[in-house]
Amino acid sequence: MAKNTIPLRNEVPESDKWDLSTLYKSDEDWEKALSSIKNLTAEVVKFKGKLADSSDSLLGCLKTLENLEKTVETVHEYAGLQHTADESDSSAQDREGRAMMAYSESDSETSFFSPELMSIPDEKINAWKELPEFEDYKIFLQKELHHKPYILSEKEEKILSLQNESAETAYKAFSMLTNVDLKFDSVQVNGEEKPLTQSTYTVFMHNPDRKIREEAYKKFYKSFVQHENTIAALYAGSVNQDVFTARARGYKSSLEAALYGNKVPESVYRNLIDTVHKNLPVLHKYYSLRKKLLGVSELRHYDVYVPLVKDVECRTSYDEAVEICRNALSPLGKDYTDTLCSGLKGGWVDRYENKGKRSGAFSAGAYTGYPYILLNYKEDSIRDIFTMAHEGGHSMHSYYSKTNNPFMCYNYTIFEAEVASTFNEELVFEYLYKNATTPQMKAYLLSMRADDILATLHRQTMFAEFELKAHELVESGTPLSAQVLRKIYRELLEQYFGPEMVFEEESDMEGLRIPHFYGAFYVYKYATGISAALALAKRVTEGGEKEKEDYFKFLKSGGSRYPIESLKVAGVDMSSTEPVQAALDVFAGLVKELSSLA
Repeated sequence: MAKNTIPLRNEVPESDKWDLSTLYKSDEDWEKALSSIKNLTAEVVKFKGKLADSSDSLLGCLKTLENLEKTVETVHEYAGLQHTADESDSSAQDREGRAMMAYSESDSETSFFSPELMSIPDEKINAWKELPEFEDYKIFLQKELHHKPYILSEKEEKILSLQNESAETAYKAFSMLTNVDLKFDSVQVNGEEKPLTQSTYTVFMHNPDRKIREEAYKKFYKSFVQHENTIAALYAGSVNQDVFTARARGYKSSLEAALYGNKVPESVYRNLIDTVHKNLPVLHKYYSLRKKLLGVSELRHYDVYVPLVKDVECRTSYDEAVEICRNALSPLGKDYTDTLCSGLKGGWVDRYENKGKRSGAFSAGAYTGYPYILLNYKEDSIRDIFTMAHEGGHSMHSYYSKTNNPFMCYNYTIFEAEVASTFNEELVFEYLYKNATTPQMKAYLLSMRADDILATLHRQTMFAEFELKAHELVESGTPLSAQVLRKIYRELLEQYFGPEMVFEEESDMEGLRIPHFYGAFYVYKYATGISAALALAKRVTEGGEKEKEDYFKFLKSGGSRYPIESLKVAGVDMSSTEPVQAALDVFAGLVKELSSLA
């Protein structure tokens, strides 16, 4: 298809689109499934007040609930994928909206299930879940009952649920302020005024012209400084909400509340921070190298994102990228690469940009149908090869999870999600680097990989440390203000970036503009994910058949184990500091090689 213009959705060849017929053959079939949700919900509600009557009653409810949730998931998947392929399509918007409404109504009507399940006496429910007929539901029940110590009375639970919407106020206000109401000045580029926005800021930070970067940086943060007290109050409100919820349920801290559901020990979080701290001299060495390569007398905060090596001109067709993935991922075996490449060339992927299509990339699969991938593949971007491998890793993880587990326990956690994707990226990097024919290409790949690891491991750990410090201050009785938050963040900036970095007065406002902080204790999972992925990539490529099989056991685990357990099966113990240290050693090696090439 022509790449010089962006086509309309109806101009895209079918071979370049995903095949949604594995979900529903037609929109009419989808409509029938959507209309069935109401009746399926009613069937579940018939069990209300009867779960404790007998094992047959509970089992009947579980089977009916499974049928309902599977239908809701597939209905939402079909509508959501259609909408992301063309967000200007009003019929797709309508379908997604109706799917969400059906889900919300069903969820509300079946909300009795968890509290009623918790009310079943322990000796009764523990005996029932061991019965052979509960085999497909045993793990689901175990994970539900794991939350029992922190489930409150029915009246208290209702009070907490009534404030769910108001609990989102801080984030909604922050998002509205920073994405809609906040106004930024324009930036001069080649004599022309270019708009500065949340989206274009990143583009400006990659501009090779230092004056443009400086102007964009200072104007960008000037707007945030003008609203610093309001933004600080919003973040303080979000932290206070986390602390309130944790205390109301009886957790000893908001960190424990966030980690408890996945059985992740607090030591995993704290060990991550401590291990990165011990390896900060290597990060400081990298920034010294960056200062040298950029040829600046002082390294400034607006100098840390511009590529060290200019893009290497290289065109790779979609089919060629698929073959690169096949070759790079060959250590995983022919079955893995044949399945993935067949999907990449078949109906799994929506390949190219079209008007109205969502930007970026993602993998999104349901229990039914293909593990779909959205790409906006460009032949002149080496990064897009990595993106293909990354999303392919997610989809293969989903593929193995759903083909080896019953529906009620097939889905893996966010803690595990980035492992399979980053694992694939590492293998693609090793393959491309090994086959690079010029020093410039080698330097480009090294620089790109070092920056990616830095962004995912070091930066996310710094963010995680900021979140922890903010929550611990509130829990100890210290209120959060703009001054307090900026002081915490500046100290972290100076600690992580090291002595080579010269910060601006407004640099610490970065800590008040990051939306991820409104979903507390989430960002650390990026850092643990890449640590596990790099450790496993090394283990598989340097090991034998056992190491490969261990990795596949992880891919096949789905939601049948808690994340620490499933990764331990793969051969990496995230409760220790070893995987994080190993990942930091990989970064150190990249810095050393980049330094020698430079």
